[in-house]
Amino acid sequence: MGGDKLQLKNLTVAEARGRMLADAARLGIEQVALADAIGRVLAAPIVADRDQPPFDASAMDGWAIRRADLSPDARFRIVGESAAGRAHVQPIEAGQAVRIFTGAPVPPGADLVVVQENAARDGDTVSFTIDRDPPPGNIRPAGGDFRSGDALLAEGARIDAWRLALAAAAGRADLAVARRPRVAILATGDELVPPGATPAPDQIFESGSFSLAALVAAWGGEAVRLKAQADDLDAIARAVDAAEADLIVTVGGASVGDHDLVKPALATLGLDLRVQTVAVRPGKPTWFGTLKDGRRVLGLPGNPASALVCAELFLRPLLAALTGADPTLTISAGALTAALPAAGPREHWMRAARAVDVEGRVWVTPFPDQDSSLIGVFSRADCLVLRPAGAPAVAAGDVVELLPLARG
Repeated sequence: MGGDKLQLKNLTVAEARGRMLADAARLGIEQVALADAIGRVLAAPIVADRDQPPFDASAMDGWAIRRADLSPDARFRIVGESAAGRAHVQPIEAGQAVRIFTGAPVPPGADLVVVQENAARDGDTVSFTIDRDPPPGNIRPAGGDFRSGDALLAEGARIDAWRLALAAAAGRADLAVARRPRVAILATGDELVPPGATPAPDQIFESGSFSLAALVAAWGGEAVRLKAQADDLDAIARAVDAAEADLIVTVGGASVGDHDLVKPALATLGLDLRVQTVAVRPGKPTWFGTLKDGRRVLGLPGNPASALVCAELFLRPLLAALTGADPTLTISAGALTAALPAAGPREHWMRAARAVDVEGRVWVTPFPDQDSSLIGVFSRADCLVLRPAGAPAVAAGDVVELLPLARG
């Protein structure tokens, strides 16, 4: 998969992502209990083998009768009760009524449930005051939600609470899902110390691996944070060589300076580069390749904003592909609250915040300082505004494309 080195540099975001996804496919399938399936990606479709509901069910508390028997002066003889899980199985005959509760099976022969507010019981009989003509049936038909043979959930669907409820309603106790990609995350740099340590005056706290591990978990992977390594070629190579992972994500050491040693270190492990740099701001040093043993490596810049932007653009779709989900990014739109100058030669993804006005229109405000080292800006952003390479200036009110960020 290696190629002409000249074709590895300054790729567009789309070109770089395409190369990363070129041979990325679902890693495997496993069975998990329904209760453990949240966030997992279905590896096989779910098809209904039973109607839901499996019977005509009452939509109200009230009385089940035959519609043909209803008249202003009619009195009905009470012959039983139908509750959820305790059906009245005898057919209703002329002039009979069955007390019924929401969700209970409608007795055979009944085609109308009169709500209890319109009923007057007198011993073993009941009469009704009807305020609508014809009265609503108040019956949920068998198969009204889905029918046997219906395709309920497609292969590649990610299980959330609503889809979990649908799988449960279809009677599935366990689900076939994609195996989670195991992602090893390695931060590098002499300047890094772990949070809680005492940094030297020229050191900073390492943050990238923590945020990336959280994103990996949210995006369907299993994250393993490796011990951060100093700018030492052999130590970096040893750490990566020992990592048991489907994908290795490195943070830092991605550029071409004297202390950017990740690619040279991984060259000793047979690194085959497929992306060397990307024409994107922030994140130009982002790179991608495979080791001789087939493990994928995504190299992210050390600056936190660069790393997180490129995680959204590349890591997220890559994890989707490795779980059999759709890797397409969800792009929406918003109107700018202020003008923006013409874009530079690289595609620019700007951290921004959205607001919705009373008419439901989305307004977006890019933060004025887009420096790639600013984590505080990212913590306030809930979207990334796309400025295509070479795009002309835009005015306040103009609509731009944006990538929503999942925020709690």
